[in-house]
Amino acid sequence: MSTASTRLPEGRYGGSADERADRRLKVIGSVLGVALLALVGWFAYYYVGGSRISAEVITFSAVSDEAVEVHLEVRKDADVSGYCTLRSQSADGAEVGRADFRFGGDSSRIDRVVTLRTTARGTTAQLLGCHAG
Repeated sequence: MSTASTRLPEGRYGGSADERADRRLKVIGSVLGVALLALVGWFAYYYVGGSRISAEVITFSAVSDEAVEVHLEVRKDADVSGYCTLRSQSADGAEVGRADFRFGGDSSRIDRVVTLRTTARGTTAQLLGCHAG
């Protein structure tokens, strides 16, 4: 049985252990939430801001057993130079050619036919990616 003299007054000496644990969990959750938002923001900025060159293969044709002609359209910022990597595969799926093609100049859109040298007859032309630099 407890008497009034042995019981502590409510809230007089700080919150209960449950209240302190709840407050600590709220602080930890807030810090982790802010960190997650910062990480997502950084990835979004890198994805949008880092992609300064993009390209598309319009058409391609195997002109011989040693070459594939690729019509490539490149879009970039006017002051950026960089390169795009293309590859070609044979009918059985083996890679028969891979090359980087450099693009520069003041134009923001470049329409060019490039020749990809191959070791055997190429049946595809794939754009692997473009990079500034």
